[in-house]
This record gives sequence, C-alpha cells and structure tokens, in this order.
Amino acid sequence: MSLKVTIQSIGAGLFLTASFAQFAAAEFRYEYGSDGSVLFYGQFTPAYQIFDDGVSRTKTLVDNSSSNSRVGVWVRQPLDVGKFAFNLETALGLRPSALVSQGFTPEALDWKRTAIRKFEFILETENSGIFAIGQGSMAGDSAAEMDFSATNLGAYSSIPDVAGAFRFRNSDGTLSTKTIVGSFSNFDPGRLLRIRYDTQSLNGFTLAASYGKQVLAKNADYESYSAAIYYEGEVGTTKVKGAVGYSHTDFEIGGQQDSTFGSFALLHETGVSFNIAAGKRNQKGHYVYGKLGYQHDWLSAGKTALSIDYYRGNDRSSAGSKSTSYGVAMVQYFDDTRIEAYLALRKYKLAETSASYLDASSTIFGVRWKF
Repeated sequence: MSLKVTIQSIGAGLFLTASFAQFAAAEFRYEYGSDGSVLFYGQFTPAYQIFDDGVSRTKTLVDNSSSNSRVGVWVRQPLDVGKFAFNLETALGLRPSALVSQGFTPEALDWKRTAIRKFEFILETENSGIFAIGQGSMAGDSAAEMDFSATNLGAYSSIPDVAGAFRFRNSDGTLSTKTIVGSFSNFDPGRLLRIRYDTQSLNGFTLAASYGKQVLAKNADYESYSAAIYYEGEVGTTKVKGAVGYSHTDFEIGGQQDSTFGSFALLHETGVSFNIAAGKRNQKGHYVYGKLGYQHDWLSAGKTALSIDYYRGNDRSSAGSKSTSYGVAMVQYFDDTRIEAYLALRKYKLAETSASYLDASSTIFGVRWKF
C-alpha cells in the first residue's frame, strides 16, 4: 500500500469525522410512569474499501460489515419478578463490505428482511437468570470474539467482514472460485429466531444455552443448538474475559455441522491488550487467531487504539489447505461526538495442495457515529 493512499485514507476519515460531528446529540430517551423507558439508538458506519487481488484493484464505497449501520429501540419496564425488555434492531440495508467482489457490487441501498438483527423479548429475573425469545444472538454468538483492543472496527477474528466475497486469483492471473469467506472464519453462530437462557453470574462465570431456526433468509432452512460459558473479571490491574462455545446445526440440505470455538482476552492498565481465539468445525478445518494491541490518550479528543493481528487456518478451503492473514489497524476515538475514525490494512494468503494463488490485500477506512 503506497504512502499516498495511506495519507488520502487518513484525510478522508478526518473529513468524514468533521462532517458528522455537528449531528452528534444526547440520548433519544423517553421515560414514563413505573420507571419504564424507551430508548432509540443507532449508528452509521460508512467506509471506503480497496481490494487488491494481485492483478486488479476494486474500490468501493461500502457499509462496514464489522459493525454495520443500524437503528433500534429498547423498551424497558421493571416488574415485581425482575426486569422486562423488548429490543427491535435492524441494519439499514446499505451496501455491505462483506458482499462486494470483483464481479459484483450490491446496490447502495437494498433493505431485505435478513437485515433484521433483533426482535426479542427479554425477562431478567432477580434469582433465576435471563430468558429471551425472538430474533437475536445464539448462546455462542461472540464467544470467539473476546477482545479488549478497541480496534474491532478494522480488525477482529471475523476476518471476512471486511472483504469476504472477494475471490483469490490463480497463479496465472485468472479468477478462482476460492473466496475470502470460504478460507477464513471464526465459526461464530450469529443470530437466529431462538429461545435462549443465561444463568446469573457466579464469580464472574455465566452459562448460556439456546435453540434457534433460520426464518429470515430464503432457501436457507436449518435449525441450530448452541451453548457457551463466559467469564469476566480482574486479576490485579489486568482485566480478563474469555468464552468457550459449541454449536450444532442441522441443515435441510447438507447434513450436520458441529463447531467448537472460544477466545481469551486481557487488558493491562498500561493499555497493552492481547487476545487469542481458536475453533474447529467438522469437515471444515480449524484455525487460530491472535491480536496484540495498545491504546493511549495521546489526544484530548479521546484514546487512540492500535493493533496487529494474525490468523492461520488449516483445511478451511479444502483438505490440506492453509489460510494465512495478518493486518494492522488504528482507531481514533472522539468522545464528545461519539465518533470513531479508523484505518485497517490486511494481507491474505491461500495455499492448497493442488493449486497456488496470488496473495491479496485489503484496505478499509471510515468512521462510525453512534447516537
């Protein structure tokens, strides 16, 4: 990546930051009798994506799939048995960075029902844990993503979010059928229409279990079970969190899929952070991911977060294949305006026993504005 492109990236990010700053505002909260409340919220995450497949470059204005643009509402009401809540959240349907490829550019705006992220009812009891029903996170959602680095907008264990649909080129320069998403994954189970139960925290540990079905995507009929254990606490001056998850999925066409995954993260008071994630899926190989980060308040506007990371997958795209990726990321926080400006660069390598491919790289930069 040239110095010129990098300088232009930073300049564009700062320009977008200045443009959105004037719109930042306080929470859109309404409180009513009996201590109930309604909170409207959302975020906007425009980005510019550059993908170099070794022969050509694709440059596209996108919505960052690592944390897409969305709006939502929380309705909360205390009850005698605990707290009741309703959460509705949907992505805006802007062009996702994960779906752009060399031969396909999604519409700039194309809302579909799969954009619905959450439509759930939650009951948090005082002594019996948390019960949830509706569209929302499966028990293992985020178990492979424990991370204190504060650079997730540009880099985290879900490598395909930035440029997942792009294809590798064969060594002769022709496009192959091998994609980033088919070679890199953290096996996160995501969100489904489900029922879920979480225990109360006991010495920092929480257990979760869920059963769900895919009902939003067309021609994708499957059901899934997921369970996970989470931990969060402190050891001296170091924050620690970790998780281990399991997911079993029965596809109407395609058989069964079993995935085991987990992650561990720590943050020292000096601003140094480290996290590691790993997972294994039947007939789909295994991976390990690691990230080293550092965050510091160099600017009065907010902290600056930096990170480097590395992903290695075996047997992901085919038996005997090796998927390798490494990247650097920077996020600058502007606390008063709830804006984060970021820049991330990543390299992708794929090696198979029967084929060789050109290395690829991606750059993504933009802002996230939360309201």
